[in-house]
Amino acid sequence: MSVSTSLSTPAPSSPGTRRWRVVDIVVASVIGVASGLIFLAWNVAYRGPSALLEPLLPGLQGLLDGPWLFAGVLGALIIRKPGAAVYTELLAAAVSALILVGNTWGAVLTLEAGLVQGLGAELVFLLFFYRRWNLPVAMLAGVGAALAGGLNNLLLWYAGADVTFVVVYLISTSVSGAVIAGALSWLLARGLAATGALDRFGSGREMRARV
Repeated sequence: MSVSTSLSTPAPSSPGTRRWRVVDIVVASVIGVASGLIFLAWNVAYRGPSALLEPLLPGLQGLLDGPWLFAGVLGALIIRKPGAAVYTELLAAAVSALILVGNTWGAVLTLEAGLVQGLGAELVFLLFFYRRWNLPVAMLAGVGAALAGGLNNLLLWYAGADVTFVVVYLISTSVSGAVIAGALSWLLARGLAATGALDRFGSGREMRARV
């Protein structure tokens, strides 16, 4: 069978597979902290592209949201347990909030954003009963994180924005969420699984079984 179908079939649904193990907590924490370091870099790096996009079409800066959204999707794809998306996204946000490198939003609102974005991704995996881990579901989870985070941003940072801005921003952030947070996270999880690094997880065993 082709390797291209990895991470696409339903995972076992027995109650025991839903319990967090020590290794789940450790790996999810590593993913969260590593993602938080990427958040830190993007806190600074996004400003250049943002300055170019905003004058083109107000709201288009939503295309830059993806690098802040991927942690929850990646964590869920690898750990495959309820709460993984919220945990990894929130932990990544905590790294960004506590270190505050380039962070102009403040610690509390950064943590709040991480929680909202993680819940957006988590809801999509819940809708599929934590049984589907394929590319379309990963992209939907990225969109879920983007819409949750986007609506949160509209309430906190863009209050009073006109309809055009709201529509452009939500479409832009959804595209970024689908591609960066969704598709790229799925590819990364698949690549890690292929190396054997995830053999203690369903995602890793599934890949190795198909090679």
